[in-house]
Amino acid sequence: MNLVMAATVRIHRAEPGYAPDGTGRGFLGSGFFIAPSWVLTCAHVAMQEEEEREVNVVFRADRDSAAETSVAGTVVATLPEPGAPGGPGPRPAGWAAPDLALIRLLRPVDHACVYVTERPAAMLPGGTVHYVGWTGPRDGQLAAVTGDCTVKGMFGGPADAEQQIRLGGDWLEPGMSGGPVVDLARGEVVGVLKSRLDGEQGGTAIGIERLRTMPVPGITPEDPPADTYQAVFHAHDRYHADRHNSPASTERTWADTQSELPVRPGRALSPKQRIDLLGRLAEFPPPVSTRGLLDLLDGLPDVHTRDHRPAPRGWRDGLGALYEVRDGDGALELILRYCMAVIAADRPYGHPSAAGAAQSLWEWVRRMADDHLSRTFRKELAVLWGAARHRPDEHRRPAAPPAEPARRRERLFVLLALELRGWEQGRYDWRISVGDTLGDFLPVAEDVRGTALADLPGRLAAPLTEAFRRCDEPEGPAVLQVAVGRSLLDLDVDTWRLSPGDPPLGAVRPVVVRRSDQPPRSEEWLKERKARWNRTGAAVMRAEALDCDDGIMMSVPETDALRTLAYGTVPLLCHYGTGTRPDAAAGLDRLLSSGFGVALWRRRGGDGGAVCTEFHRRAADTVEESRTTEQLPYKIHELRKGVHAGRIETFWSDGVTLYYDDPHQPLPGTEQLLEAP
Repeated sequence: MNLVMAATVRIHRAEPGYAPDGTGRGFLGSGFFIAPSWVLTCAHVAMQEEEEREVNVVFRADRDSAAETSVAGTVVATLPEPGAPGGPGPRPAGWAAPDLALIRLLRPVDHACVYVTERPAAMLPGGTVHYVGWTGPRDGQLAAVTGDCTVKGMFGGPADAEQQIRLGGDWLEPGMSGGPVVDLARGEVVGVLKSRLDGEQGGTAIGIERLRTMPVPGITPEDPPADTYQAVFHAHDRYHADRHNSPASTERTWADTQSELPVRPGRALSPKQRIDLLGRLAEFPPPVSTRGLLDLLDGLPDVHTRDHRPAPRGWRDGLGALYEVRDGDGALELILRYCMAVIAADRPYGHPSAAGAAQSLWEWVRRMADDHLSRTFRKELAVLWGAARHRPDEHRRPAAPPAEPARRRERLFVLLALELRGWEQGRYDWRISVGDTLGDFLPVAEDVRGTALADLPGRLAAPLTEAFRRCDEPEGPAVLQVAVGRSLLDLDVDTWRLSPGDPPLGAVRPVVVRRSDQPPRSEEWLKERKARWNRTGAAVMRAEALDCDDGIMMSVPETDALRTLAYGTVPLLCHYGTGTRPDAAAGLDRLLSSGFGVALWRRRGGDGGAVCTEFHRRAADTVEESRTTEQLPYKIHELRKGVHAGRIETFWSDGVTLYYDDPHQPLPGTEQLLEAP
């Protein structure tokens, strides 16, 4: 396909005085223009020189000429990021997937761009895809190579960061890594070539949807930071819409080519209508969060986003999630409802073009409805437009500071369940899911092969990031609940760094622990535990040290005495983490078996009265200032942020564990256990 070849590029080392003579000097691999001044390739291609981010991009600026242009570029983003597992550095198996890199040109130049699919998981087993790339040199010259492969299947599940598509049926050449993979039946780029098989036909590719896993920049109410993912795809969609809609241009566009392909049954939009729509959606500011976009989609009839992984991130991704949900006029109605939801969506950051974008999209919606749909439905759309136009500006004000938890709707949290393998000490099985206040859990990823403790942060980085993206909002990050057995309650997950250079998890979001191996309890005990939890949240909370009196270590009271403590009591344990008392573990067991759902203790206990006194005083202030159990995880989160930032007044909280086990949110598979007579 000529349109694909026109946008395919070569990546070369940034050698001084380099002239693109086609001999292969400094040749690293292939890539392609995904948006104006943006090149997508493999990370192992662009980053072959460990920390070197400067490259040269070589391509034909004029598709009718053999002359080549060389432009300097810089690697802006890689997946995984440098320093993360699979990042730069010698690795026997090469870069870990996704193995993607985005290169930004350092000067403007005219060039062609591919059309990238907005459909999730576009490469399905059994389909045929077309590939393009550069290889060589042959006879002293680099050569462009094209061919077809069959999609055989994949390595890894949908939430696995290292998921790769298996290709077979043709020989892939050295140097083709980073080239585009095209679905010829739909006329769109669906992936990136990653590797070839030595001595065999076929290789692997990465689905284009893996770009959705790029890190999400932190959100501040004053100034939205640059989001490379959104910037690239907004530029991509505007590029194609501008070229298709331009009355002055006579060049053949991707929409022209796609319009000549056989029409798929049930298609709601023609290629030209789709490109026009995507261009209008690209004029809106992006969704304020993945969580907000998922809520918007789930609010549409017959749309279920639970199995879309990676989760949709931009407006174009949301549109792709609607394909094949309905057929015919029903499919078009669904798309138009989605457009109206975009118009009415929250835009907490001021955006001068938002009003114009809304008017433009409404005109497109009205035209499509007038041409194809009933008068009743058109009237419903007009009512929605009127409501959106006259909606107060309250939903467009700056968001609350990230320290404040979201209150507008049901709060989601991420659950990490760790289980120590009894027959294989030091190794853990794990499960990650997204939970809500109603007790429902959406599985995200799991691994029951046993992971070493030292490897857990790196292995969990990608699935945790995906889970966080599904929950986080500008108003505040989602809580991470860590469910572990009694012997692991001191596991310092709040100090983990998912990638080298990242802040500790506890400085990024609230992190609490729960016990996953509670012994069988009676229904009466469960009722008492719920009552204590409910009244703790409603009463004035007070912290009380249970294993310490003026710095002198004591035994935790017996169960009967613990059950008589006021419902607003939040127990403090000063010496649980020291290991100096053999009954420390038994004291914690008594505490948890007495129905307490909230407690604080130190993984490193105090060695003298002065240290304990400071801990007592500061912890008591923290509990009292929190006012409710709901706010306590966020208060501890603020302290952990302060420790990371070096604020001396927060150092007393270093190593504090927050036990937070809401009986109204039973862990998956434990509800019957707790209620057993």
